[in-house]
Order: sequence, then C-alpha cells, then structure tokens
Amino acid sequence: QVQLVESGGELVQPGGSLRLSCAASTSIFVFDTMGWYRQAPGKQRELVAALNGDETTYLDSVKGRFTISRDNAKNAVDLQMNSLKPDDTAVYYCNACTSGYAEYWGQGTQVTVSS
Repeated sequence: QVQLVESGGELVQPGGSLRLSCAASTSIFVFDTMGWYRQAPGKQRELVAALNGDETTYLDSVKGRFTISRDNAKNAVDLQMNSLKPDDTAVYYCNACTSGYAEYWGQGTQVTVSS
C-alpha cells in the first residue's frame, strides 16, 4: 500500500515562507502526476499545484509565489510557498496518481497564515 506523508505545515506570519514536503513510501517514478491540494474551512478542496512529467500547473492565486518540485532521491514532492497570505490558510494534502488511475492521498498538514 502506497503511503504519502506530508510535513512542513505550521503557523507563519503574512509575507512569510514555508516549504511543504510529501514523502512517498515508493519510488515516485511510478506516478504520472503528483500534486498539492488544499482545503480551507467551509470550502471545497482545490488543486494548488501539480507536476505531470515536466509540466507544472498552478492555481491562479498562487502563481509566482508557490513552486512545486520533485526530489527523486528522496522520493518526495515539495511545495515552496513564498509571500504567504491569510487566504492561503488551509490543510494542504499531497496527491499522487498512476497511469492505471490509482490515486493516493496524504493525511494533510495544516498551514496557518496569521499575525
């Protein structure tokens, strides 16, 4: 059973930075797509950033501030978040999908942006 474990979420002041990491229990080469979603209280889960091969996709509101990257040596996908805003407050989830349409989720990590 594939497991995804997120880390890095914490309380940060507006304008600050955080780096989230998602460690997979298997080689990330088995995944076609890996990404980060987030869900704020009372809102639907939304895609923040995704990697499909060399292609990246970003939510409009995070473009220029967030960067998704793959660390093959660590079997991880990271999300560097800069210039954080209170609206970025949410639980962030790692997601991974295979070509066989298997989908996996992490347990989530809380990011709170507040002064």
